[in-house]
Amino acid sequence: MPELWMPGAQRLDIGDHAPTDGGPAKAIAHITWDRNGTATAPLDLVPYENLRSYFSGGGRAVASHILWDPFTGRICQFLPANSRSKSLVDLPGGTRTNRAGSVLLQIEALFFPYCRVDGKVYPRLVDTPCKGWDELHAWVASWGVPDVWPNGRPESCSRDASTWASKGGWYPHAAVPENTHSDPLSWPAFPTSPAPQPATAKASVSLSKLVAAARSNPAAKGTPVTYAGVRTVEAALAAESLLAKTYVDGHYGTVTVSAYAAWQRHLGYTGKDADGIPGKTSLAKLGAKHGFTVTA
Repeated sequence: MPELWMPGAQRLDIGDHAPTDGGPAKAIAHITWDRNGTATAPLDLVPYENLRSYFSGGGRAVASHILWDPFTGRICQFLPANSRSKSLVDLPGGTRTNRAGSVLLQIEALFFPYCRVDGKVYPRLVDTPCKGWDELHAWVASWGVPDVWPNGRPESCSRDASTWASKGGWYPHAAVPENTHSDPLSWPAFPTSPAPQPATAKASVSLSKLVAAARSNPAAKGTPVTYAGVRTVEAALAAESLLAKTYVDGHYGTVTVSAYAAWQRHLGYTGKDADGIPGKTSLAKLGAKHGFTVTA
């Protein structure tokens, strides 16, 4: 089951828990917008501690689930995921906006347009470092909230009530019925999962070519690589601690012959059956253990 309290977040339970009404899982994107900066008159960001104290104290009647500081990655949670919170306007009658979903997770980003932090001005939330967003998103997603904006992204959204009632996903505060706020104006993109990597094809070792190398290489000088599959087999022998890694060089010399003979003895072979020249059965068992296939 997903975690009721986001792992890694500070937990300040304000009580007053109440269930949601069920339906598609939703998340609401807010910004605190506690000051009105402009391009010509930016203002310092309100300290995170101030907002945390507000939502856990005198402002608990309008607290969201989460307060997120995108500049530092600090996150504080005030209510468990399965409770409604109260950051949305909920007019008498109509939809109960704060309860309309199996979960309705409300996120307040500590931000207002043209806030100033360490001398730098940030016009939009997406211009901030957005620290902690990946972890926050992962927790929200664990509750079944899909990575979609059914009523549109914050930059351009509607308040379509039928979509709100029937579609799960992320909603800007500005896209929630009965609400007249225009925040959050922007929001970071959903993290993308790494593209699945194609399965690595197993190495393939030709028994006939390996045997030819085992019979000819010991007499050769130096380290000629007469067949690339030799190195694959040597690596497997090294993994079995039968061959020093320095001899994983593609040359099936006398040391590799001795190492392979030790592998054969390990399998129970004796005498001429443990001469260090690979056989089909012994090679197949080495390949099965170390990830290569054997061909003729």
